[in-house]
Amino acid sequence: MKEFSVPMALVDFVPVIFFTIAAIMLQRDLYNKMSKGAFALFAAGTLDIICAGFAKALYKLLYASNTCDFQPLNGMFFPVQSIGFLLAGIGIIAMLLHRQGETAVYSAAPVFFSGTCLFVGFMCLGLAFMYVVLGILAVKLKKPLLIMVFVISFLCSLAMGYLSSKNFDRAIFNWIAQGINILGQGLLLYGAIALRKAGLFELMLK
Repeated sequence: MKEFSVPMALVDFVPVIFFTIAAIMLQRDLYNKMSKGAFALFAAGTLDIICAGFAKALYKLLYASNTCDFQPLNGMFFPVQSIGFLLAGIGIIAMLLHRQGETAVYSAAPVFFSGTCLFVGFMCLGLAFMYVVLGILAVKLKKPLLIMVFVISFLCSLAMGYLSSKNFDRAIFNWIAQGINILGQGLLLYGAIALRKAGLFELMLK
């Protein structure tokens, strides 16, 4: 029996909303600065992450409200989110290698395996790519404190990646995970806003 409550399920939507806003801001700021292939990967990856997050939160809400125990929503979360981080990470790394207008071909067709180690690797690699690039942008904009913001957010995301592979049925562990996730995604949103205010758009035009 899972110890999910309706308030817990509703709180689970908060980090998803934070990430969604941050992802949309980054997509808008970087759209004209990335090659078509790189942006396609980044957009597809972030959309995967958003969908996975909403699916997980919706599963908890349906379960907590005694509506149903729709396991497919729960089961899709970890593999879909992991592949999403990998695609987004590859896309944002490609931004540093190929600017808009350059010819570049990207392909990403991950092979599906049953083991969770593969998806953990996808998530860690994608997260590392994303946060390294965000850190580089912070350095270029002369915002060194933002590096610490992204480092903490990165560590929180890694922790959530680990926790996502576990079966957390007890309420206390879910609240801990939600606290970590809210902190991590909140810092990512703060970092995206700070980058925009610091002149990310102008920087990427140079």
